[in-house]
Amino acid sequence: MTSSQQEPSRAALEWQDGQPFSVVFGDVYFSRDAGLDETRHVFLRHNQLQERFAALPEDGGFCIAETGFGTGLNFLCAWQLFDAHAPAGARLHFVSAEKFPLSPDDLRQALNLWPELQPWSAPLLAQYGEMTPGWHRLPLAGGRATLTLMIGDVLDVLPQLDARVDAWFLDGFAPAKNPDMWQQSLFDQMARLSAPGASFATFTSAGIVRRGLAAAGFEVKKAPGHGQKRHISQGWLREPPKQDWQAPWYARPNAQWPERSAIVIGGGLAGAASAHSLAQRGWQVTLLEKLPALAGAASGNPQGVLYTKLSPHLTPLTRLVLSGYAYSLRLLQDKLPVGEDWDDCGVLQLPQDQKEADKQSALAALGLGEKVMRELGQPQAEAIAGLPLPSGGLFFEQGGWVHPPALVAALAAHPNIAIQTHREALSLRYDEASRLWTAGSSETDLASAAVVVLAGAAETRQFEAARHLPLKAIRGQISAMAATETSSRLRAVVCGESYISPARNGSHCLGATFKFDTDDLSVKDEEHAENLQMLAKLAPALHQSLAGDGQAPIGGRAAFRCTSPDYMPLVGPLVDARRFVQTYREMARDATNRPEADSPWLPGLFVNVAHGSRGLITAPLAGEVLAAYLENEPAPLPLDLMQAVHPSRFLLRDLIRRKLDPDAV
Repeated sequence: MTSSQQEPSRAALEWQDGQPFSVVFGDVYFSRDAGLDETRHVFLRHNQLQERFAALPEDGGFCIAETGFGTGLNFLCAWQLFDAHAPAGARLHFVSAEKFPLSPDDLRQALNLWPELQPWSAPLLAQYGEMTPGWHRLPLAGGRATLTLMIGDVLDVLPQLDARVDAWFLDGFAPAKNPDMWQQSLFDQMARLSAPGASFATFTSAGIVRRGLAAAGFEVKKAPGHGQKRHISQGWLREPPKQDWQAPWYARPNAQWPERSAIVIGGGLAGAASAHSLAQRGWQVTLLEKLPALAGAASGNPQGVLYTKLSPHLTPLTRLVLSGYAYSLRLLQDKLPVGEDWDDCGVLQLPQDQKEADKQSALAALGLGEKVMRELGQPQAEAIAGLPLPSGGLFFEQGGWVHPPALVAALAAHPNIAIQTHREALSLRYDEASRLWTAGSSETDLASAAVVVLAGAAETRQFEAARHLPLKAIRGQISAMAATETSSRLRAVVCGESYISPARNGSHCLGATFKFDTDDLSVKDEEHAENLQMLAKLAPALHQSLAGDGQAPIGGRAAFRCTSPDYMPLVGPLVDARRFVQTYREMARDATNRPEADSPWLPGLFVNVAHGSRGLITAPLAGEVLAAYLENEPAPLPLDLMQAVHPSRFLLRDLIRRKLDPDAV
């Protein structure tokens, strides 16, 4: 991540005559006289969007990319037009870069100027929160419109975008006010990302812009401007550029399916999220779970916490977590009312030593926004927790606890999802003629579909096609303690090396242990003792109130977390491992080699596994990653993160390190 992405700034605004004015660029966000009319004239009319929306097939998609989100006015006008003219089953994808995002309050004030857009601005405002570094996926109107906001300099984020853009809104402050944006590299990236015949429109007719677009392969025309503006520019991609070499093992597989049907194997959070993202797009999904009910394994704990350790260096894992955390919060706000199954009570993360405290201070200095994360002293932390604490720490105001089975049930409760429990898939068979997969049990065939998503945690390796994946099961046990009069005052999740949540149905959930190299899932007294010891270190007053008089846990639960060697999930398409190693065996001799051969994909076979203890944060967004592959949509994550979670990364790594014998895979 570049420095400009590491230090995003909130937009500095002045309100002049009730309208937003950028202090940084010394310019208005939209026309003082007729902002809506200008947007519709420049961007909608001169990209011929009304006609193109109306011509979409019933299940078609249309992608618009924009170079400055600003107040979101262009997006809302495009969405309004899409709703009016596109077929009911079509979907709009809007991708926008923004270096200086508006605060939620400023965005609300700006959009209040346009009452006629309220049916579209209200759902946007409901999901628009503090925009942390990285990418934010906002599904709107049940998936009919999807907004992907890339927070960072447009010249940094566009090279990381994986999309095929049908129309460009070349917006942003004028070249004279914002010369850093209007560079040849911008126009070249537009050409790289454009679908054949992609159009563009922009309010400016400056020569540097017109010449740059022409040099990138666009046909550029002048058109009448709006109001006092004499001319604008419009055009289309005349000559697609020659694409640079791309690693074939990270390329997208062919997204042409004989039918839009899928089997998802695994009824936990990853499986339900995968099924939900596809069902939202019109896919018919069969969700297979071997246990008697969904969320019967690691997703079945009574309370899960939305928290994780972050790095101030914004590592790939931290960036993934920030995007996933924001996505999960939006999902929870949509799917579960605050109350019995979800409580946004906040999460207090306490340091265990001075080194950890210093790291927390460095994290707080990133300036992610006070509602996202802020550092508190001990008195402030105790006031929020409602009980004495050994120190202050980081406070995640928007976080809290979730009842994971309720979230799984909400995700799976879609008319396009057929749930089959007590159905253990043990085999997969692919038919070349029909291009369909069949999942079978020991006795019979269970379901057939064009696509299979393996989301059964470490048990995914039981399938031959996934045997090469380096998945590991780690046992974890949580403990339940009866709430006391004192402990019932706990008002926020408290965590560090362990965690405890506020009481739900009269008991607290605390834990959890980490045990390697065991397949035993019985609840153990010694691990209850370990959880209580960790609580004593984390929050002595809470430990005293719950177990000081020798009270024992009233229950517990053990399950396996599934992890990978680099602690990143595995999300994406699967390859034939033996053919992969044989195809790219030269990489073992020369890692700089640039092979052209296509990756040997297993057609329609995908995985969504290895979320470890972060499943509430990363699994829901992973469902969107899979949907992007299957629907050929804009990726919800930058290219480097899409590669960091790609299932083929370990095959490639081991091949380069000469750990693989092509004949032994």
